[in-house]
Amino acid sequence: MANDLHTLTIHEAADLLRSGAISSVALTEAVLERIVAVDNDVKAYLALTPEAALADAAAADATLAATDDRATLPALLGIPLAIKDVLMVEGMPTTCGSRILENFMPPYEATAVGKLRAAGAVILGKTNTDEFAMGSSTENSAYFTTHNPWDLTRVPGGSSGGSAAAVASDQCLGAFGTDTGGSVRQPASLCGVVGMKPTYGRVSRYGLVAFASSLDQIGPLAKDVTDAALLLNAVAGYDPRDSTSMNVSVPDYRAALTGDVRGLRIGVPREYFIDGMQPEVEQAVRTAIDALAALGAEVVEISLPNTEHALPVYYLVAPAEASANLARYDGVRYGLRHPDAETMWQGYTMTRGAGFGPEVKRRIMLGTYALSAGYYDAYYLKAQQVRTLLKQDFERAFERVDVIACPTSPTTAFRIGEKADDPLSMYLADVFTLSLNLAGNCGLSLPCGFDEAGLPIGLQLIGPAFGEETVLRAAHAYEQATDWHRQRPDLRAQ
Repeated sequence: MANDLHTLTIHEAADLLRSGAISSVALTEAVLERIVAVDNDVKAYLALTPEAALADAAAADATLAATDDRATLPALLGIPLAIKDVLMVEGMPTTCGSRILENFMPPYEATAVGKLRAAGAVILGKTNTDEFAMGSSTENSAYFTTHNPWDLTRVPGGSSGGSAAAVASDQCLGAFGTDTGGSVRQPASLCGVVGMKPTYGRVSRYGLVAFASSLDQIGPLAKDVTDAALLLNAVAGYDPRDSTSMNVSVPDYRAALTGDVRGLRIGVPREYFIDGMQPEVEQAVRTAIDALAALGAEVVEISLPNTEHALPVYYLVAPAEASANLARYDGVRYGLRHPDAETMWQGYTMTRGAGFGPEVKRRIMLGTYALSAGYYDAYYLKAQQVRTLLKQDFERAFERVDVIACPTSPTTAFRIGEKADDPLSMYLADVFTLSLNLAGNCGLSLPCGFDEAGLPIGLQLIGPAFGEETVLRAAHAYEQATDWHRQRPDLRAQ
């Protein structure tokens, strides 16, 4: 068993830890050995802290040894996890995939990470990301591109591509990413894992380096739906340090996994099956919807009429917020400071010019333009008004249905470099995910098949605000009726 401990799910490992069949140190060592074996090819991690991870694991083993009633211990005790490098972790660099924060060590820790530590989780390191989470392929990282474990010539998706690739290649038992326009769900789809974007305000954003503050949300990536529920259980809840955190009760998400969807109303939006999407994606998703119907769910066709406006609205709102949030990187307070600057203004322009990559500069310029005098009303204000219409579309839909089912991504993973010179084509990769962020609802992607090239396809399930229980329930029922989630890439064959 010691040779394949890295292949375990979180709930499988937790059962073995509590029974005394394995130790957290042995589990962590197995995962670290797996990282050494495959990450030169996958390139999921930006930073690893093996000594600290093994110390965490030893502490977890000590807790297990000292506890008589192990059933009362946290589900994540002794479980090795990875963290996207936009979340502050004490003792680890936080670069956000950018040269402007190279070697930056945060003075405090994100609330979500603190909750994981309190649960006894083992933090392995920080995963690669598109710079400041701006991208759909992880090609915008200032350090290197992460590769999709199913085909190393293809992207893992983004911006949480490092976390998704790490989970898919068994380089951690679970991971956390962030989702601003699909950045957890889209890489989950492309890498064949489960990824969840919780409701805005469900998980504290304190200690998350902001991209677009009204859109960002921290979410788990996992090998199956049960693990996603356990990870969400650990980090959800109110945090007074985050002004956008919602003070609402948090259910036990694992308890929601009943396997029963009889009577559940599944909405299928006609606007999410469009010309130009990969035929195999549509076929796999429609087959998955039929499977839910066979399990007893009622399938209802619905309309979200303002969907066509989501992409332009997102690319006004998100860059505008990014322009404001990234103004703090000026070479004065922290991060990169250009050595050749002689005046304050030179310091600003030379530092930002050298520190930010092309995509971040593009979005800062788009956002600054949309917020500028004379254009604010025509662009940013109008985008916010249409955003309200998008939110109302979902509210009306959820008066008729419990969950919405649709594709996560219009295609499977594309080749590295294929869209690098075409930003608009890259933006279209998120066409099915970003409406959810604009509305603030919850959603999840889980595997539902493969294309002819053997690349994973994701089914997206969308719920109303604070409807994570219902989404997880539907996802789990579908997962139990299929075996897509059990498929794993064979890196040795590449």
